[in-house]
Amino acid sequence: MTPQEASLRAAEICRLAPVVPVLVVDDAAHAQPLAEALVKGGLPALEVTLRTDAALDVIREMAKVDGGVVGAGTLLTPDDVKAAVDAGAKFGVSPGATDTLLDACEEAGLPLLPGVATSTEAMRLLERGYTTQKFFPAEANGGAKALGAIGAPLPQVKFCPTGGVSLANAPDYLGLSNTLCVGGSWVAPKTLVQSGDWAGIEKLAREAVALQV
Repeated sequence: MTPQEASLRAAEICRLAPVVPVLVVDDAAHAQPLAEALVKGGLPALEVTLRTDAALDVIREMAKVDGGVVGAGTLLTPDDVKAAVDAGAKFGVSPGATDTLLDACEEAGLPLLPGVATSTEAMRLLERGYTTQKFFPAEANGGAKALGAIGAPLPQVKFCPTGGVSLANAPDYLGLSNTLCVGGSWVAPKTLVQSGDWAGIEKLAREAVALQV
């Protein structure tokens, strides 16, 4: 998969809904009902971060849910890429981007949403062919105001800002011409996941969908 093809597919996934849930799941038993609640609520693109021992099993279980498009977040190494693809991930997300990681994703045919924090990083990825990128950590890097400023001289690049994005500030990002969607964990809070409150999570997903501008 070329960087251009990867970015086109990543953009398609980002356009499925205004929010991509960023999921840190400790128990694979929660995977299917969580995915079902989010998809039913209108959020089909799901990023499962590789931050727990259960993450790959969670991806395997979520990949079985009709209507969902499951991806793996926190990709750092080629081994992460292989494990994610083997588990059924349809896209990848990384906090940053190295040539080694980009090579691995391209060779595996895994669309990647590579992370950037500066205009220089965004330009380097654009030079390689990546026109869809992740702005991270969004709030720590100056928030929507900073992303809007970065976008002015780089209109070719579209972003998914993640990191500190919430129901309250998401509209600030979604109102930018260079933002396709946002990534956020607030739609699946740990307390609701652990208690199995899938109706509550579906409600939060519907609220997130309503943010579409």
